Amino acid sequence: MTVMNNNNGKTTQAYQKLDAAHHIHAFLDQKVLNEKGALVIEKGQGLNLWDTEGKRYLDGMSGLWCTALGYGRADLAAAATRQLEELPYYNLFFQTTHPRVIELSELLFSLLPKHYSHAIYTNSGSEANELLIRTVRRYWQVAGKPRKRIMIGRWNGYHGSTLGSTALGGMGFMHEMGGMLPDFAHIGEPYYYVHGGELSEEAFGLQAARELETKILELGAENVAAFVAEPFQGAGGMIFPPAGYWAEIQRICRKYDVLLCADEVIGGFGRTGEWFAHQYFGFEPDTLSIAKGLTSGYVPMGGLVLSRRIAETLVEEGGVFAHGLTYGGHPVAAAVAIANLKALRDEQIVEKVKGDTGPYLQQLLREHFQDHPLVGDIQGAGLVAALQFAEDKATRKRFANENDIAWRCRTLGFEEGLIIRSTLGRMIMAPALVATRGDLEELVEKTRRAVDRTAREIGIL
Repeated sequence: MTVMNNNNGKTTQAYQKLDAAHHIHAFLDQKVLNEKGALVIEKGQGLNLWDTEGKRYLDGMSGLWCTALGYGRADLAAAATRQLEELPYYNLFFQTTHPRVIELSELLFSLLPKHYSHAIYTNSGSEANELLIRTVRRYWQVAGKPRKRIMIGRWNGYHGSTLGSTALGGMGFMHEMGGMLPDFAHIGEPYYYVHGGELSEEAFGLQAARELETKILELGAENVAAFVAEPFQGAGGMIFPPAGYWAEIQRICRKYDVLLCADEVIGGFGRTGEWFAHQYFGFEPDTLSIAKGLTSGYVPMGGLVLSRRIAETLVEEGGVFAHGLTYGGHPVAAAVAIANLKALRDEQIVEKVKGDTGPYLQQLLREHFQDHPLVGDIQGAGLVAALQFAEDKATRKRFANENDIAWRCRTLGFEEGLIIRSTLGRMIMAPALVATRGDLEELVEKTRRAVDRTAREIGIL
């Protein structure tokens, strides 16, 4: 590696040494990373990032699905600066509030469907889902049905890394790290390519949805509080359910008086071309967990949005709501969220994703990969997509070592100057919502190079 001084006077190797000495990174083997050295990202502008060696990367993942407006937005930085100078911090305890969180709520609910009325702010999506568990259970207590405690999630669903949100999620390797609790259950994921067998997509979607009814009856409807799921699975591989899935899920929840809770942490704020992903799929959840795109990732912030039914019960009959976070509704985060949401609204960014850049990305992917020997399926909508690797496209047979192959493709993408992500046997992408057609062309071209190089290495191209 070329040693090069950056703006802070430290070399890349010096940064890597300090990082290895003091940090444990997310979802990787720290020992292996320490031997290699972490990639040190130093600057960002638009969809571009630069490391401490001066190499440019096109960020095809919006950080972690969050930098909706890209990097370097002066309006968001100015909003934070003004708020830091005016009121850098105050809490929502002691019967107090502050203007920015009030203004944020007014703006947020002008964008949400009228079905929703109240929000509780957190610092992240993990916290929003942790709060969801307690709020749902409290709602049923107040509603006179305290036995309704069990939360049903999906295998391979992801809802965060706190203890409760890990239990709610369905990733076994996280459960093995002490992440499973009582009163949580799971059903299968609506992953047609893997689990569909000989069924049509429509038939499989209904079958997958009806697993929920089977699970509710097994547990007893009087014991089930909620079904919680992402409208499309994010960290699990950008998996889009078949048509008809969500309508059937909603029917089942209503039939058995089970709350339907949507994790919109990744799908919210324009990713699919609708303001919220549940609108794209055409269902009406009782709660929404939000984060990421709320502030474009510039400042940490999340929240739990409640339907009128739930909020009115808690407010009118619930007494003291025994929850609070020191930084919940932080004034600087709220100020940035206001600036971010105004930009998304006033610059008509969501509409552009729906009518222009989203369809263009989906078209480009299909033009480049529909007949690629390594790609068995393409999924996505708006500015989110996944390429499914397959050993045999005709039979939907997956590679036995698909994780390794996809990770290699991800690594080759970085070599090409592109940040994309691999999950199981899928390459996933979610560029900033402000991406231009030129940005998307670069994204697909560099992805094509990485996929071609991967195919050549395993001998199928």
